[in-house]
Amino acid sequence: MKVDYIALSVPVFFILIGIELAYNFYKKLGYYRLNDSIANLSQGIGQQLTGIFMKTALFFGYKYIFEHWRLFEMPKSIWVWIILFISVDFFYYWFHRMSHQVNALWAAHIVHHQSEEYNLTVALRQSWFQGWFSWVFYLPLALIGFDPIMFLTLSSFNTLYQFWIHTRAIKSMGLLEYILNTPSHHRVHHGSNPKYIDKNHAGTLIIWDRFFGTFQKEEEEVYYGITKPLASWNPVWANLHYWDDLVKTARQSPKFSDKLKVFLKPPGWFPEHLGGFQQAPEINSAVYEKYNPSYQNKLTGYVLVQFAIALGAGSLILFSYTKMETMTLLSGSSFIMLTLISCGALLEQKKWLVKFEYGRLILGLLLILILKFPIGYQVIFAGIQLISVIWFFSLQKANSVTNEN
Repeated sequence: MKVDYIALSVPVFFILIGIELAYNFYKKLGYYRLNDSIANLSQGIGQQLTGIFMKTALFFGYKYIFEHWRLFEMPKSIWVWIILFISVDFFYYWFHRMSHQVNALWAAHIVHHQSEEYNLTVALRQSWFQGWFSWVFYLPLALIGFDPIMFLTLSSFNTLYQFWIHTRAIKSMGLLEYILNTPSHHRVHHGSNPKYIDKNHAGTLIIWDRFFGTFQKEEEEVYYGITKPLASWNPVWANLHYWDDLVKTARQSPKFSDKLKVFLKPPGWFPEHLGGFQQAPEINSAVYEKYNPSYQNKLTGYVLVQFAIALGAGSLILFSYTKMETMTLLSGSSFIMLTLISCGALLEQKKWLVKFEYGRLILGLLLILILKFPIGYQVIFAGIQLISVIWFFSLQKANSVTNEN
């Protein structure tokens, strides 16, 4: 039986985020910003929702090779579990390393690196499209004959392990730094400092980076994010912006070979007529500034409530989607995505926000009438939408919603 360990761990994730957040406020560390954290968690919600529509297909790919082309019948002994654990981590290293060295793969993986903060919400900032190709790197394990359920279990735990290393609260772990991937090692991986770029690709074991020459110890202060900042809280644009850059570069290249290389070469590669390879710039701490557009403080409560609605609805779908009709699932997921876009737009004060938000709220009311939700859900959701309409209207009249950008 398949068990979604990631989904089951979501409550634990939020408990740990709450603990780190409380520690952050108590120590006045400044590790969290509301806008950045909302953006990170929005990516996580979106990744889980889009993942619903491809989980079965991707698992089927591994399962098909195992059932039809496997070379051996691996037993389910403790030693096989240990060997598979090491093998999953090994192939994760290479998937992760290639995701930093091939533009087409980096276009998906870049989402995880966009945050300019480093806290546990960053662990949940995941690409919506990375899962479409990451499974291919593990197919040799199916060919060898490792059971699909065993693989899925250990792959999930490899992902779960990486949650806790997205923190600045833990500085060093002594001797374990030589064996395990730790917060210190992973902070380096998220750095945009030139010396830190493309280092420490490990999942659980740092030994692969040490062996294959991609290890870098944490030394100077880490500046988080990507070399060309995203400068947006829009979760859809976060998943598409690098593709947009690649397509624009390809269109400017008359040679077909250069068009192809744009997608296959490492990040920073450009054809000679566009200047050739561009190295990551050094960071000038004197002028360095994080993306942090201003917004009215009165919007904070409204944004948090709308985000909580998206989170609650997303959790409901995540744990009950197998019992939902396709139209209900698609409509609910789409409305959640629109809500996440709205939260980002509110925190950026986008000029198209007012019309978009009223349209989203009205759409929510229409969905209540069209979809066959239980009467209890209909009453609760309709009430929430009506309150939101009134609340947003009052914010607009109080000039808390501006059209600055």
